[in-house]
Amino acid sequence: MSQGDERGYGGNDPGGRTDDAYSTLGGTRQTRTRLPGGGDDGDGYGRRPARNSRSLIMAVGVVVLLIAAIAFANQGGGGDGSGGDNEKKPEAAGAGPTAATGTKPVQGKNGTIAAGFAHDEQGAQSAAANYAVALGSADMFDKTKRDGILDAVIAPASIAKFRATLDEAYSTDFFSNLGLQDDGTAPPGFAFISRTTPIGTKVTKASADQATVEVWCSGLIGLAGEGSTKPVTDGWFTITMELQWVDGDWKAVTHSQKDGPAPVGGDNRASSADEIAGAVNGFGGFTYAR
Repeated sequence: MSQGDERGYGGNDPGGRTDDAYSTLGGTRQTRTRLPGGGDDGDGYGRRPARNSRSLIMAVGVVVLLIAAIAFANQGGGGDGSGGDNEKKPEAAGAGPTAATGTKPVQGKNGTIAAGFAHDEQGAQSAAANYAVALGSADMFDKTKRDGILDAVIAPASIAKFRATLDEAYSTDFFSNLGLQDDGTAPPGFAFISRTTPIGTKVTKASADQATVEVWCSGLIGLAGEGSTKPVTDGWFTITMELQWVDGDWKAVTHSQKDGPAPVGGDNRASSADEIAGAVNGFGGFTYAR
């Protein structure tokens, strides 16, 4: 079962898209990493080396550049590099073809959910990614926790609609289909896992105070435990959120989901139930930023 199939919401597009100073690569809102040997255009990156020694030198050069880039990125822990200042510097975005898009966009938290996103397209992407994680978490199966998540990520005018729809969706029949008890908790001896991981984000429409963002995700859902009839499975899906700038932050107005894009499955050995439960409980999540 794909996570969130029952959580679809429709809505109107918020308006035309405008270019801004936060775009990269000609307004595509995407980044590109150029690696040696990736083409044949004769620009110095695509030429086939004449000798193995030259290939080795080039490879060493790339490793050195990567190490230097990592060291530079870790200096100061954020800000503009002048002493750890957390002031947002959106003009720093898109400085080069391999530069990370965006600056530190999150200034605080709303409970356990990131908050304080930048009032621009990159901030909207960051908000959508973090909200996708919250709305796809196991906490959504607990009524009290679900209400708290909705209060944190949904626009006030839309909360009542979301709450009514989700209260109906998270029914005892739905819980039973997932192998859960009537209250949405896992049976004794089992661990329920529901986790969403954003792979990337894309703005499809934007105006000053509205944005439509697509979040490409992978997810895990199922019961981990010996003899589980609903084992943990993975899935790939794309979430679309319409966001609105409300009271100094981005909030979701609508939320919908579709399957894919899904890659070809690899040859990895499936882990045991104990390994999966241990990994999910042992590895914490992230705050996502564009």
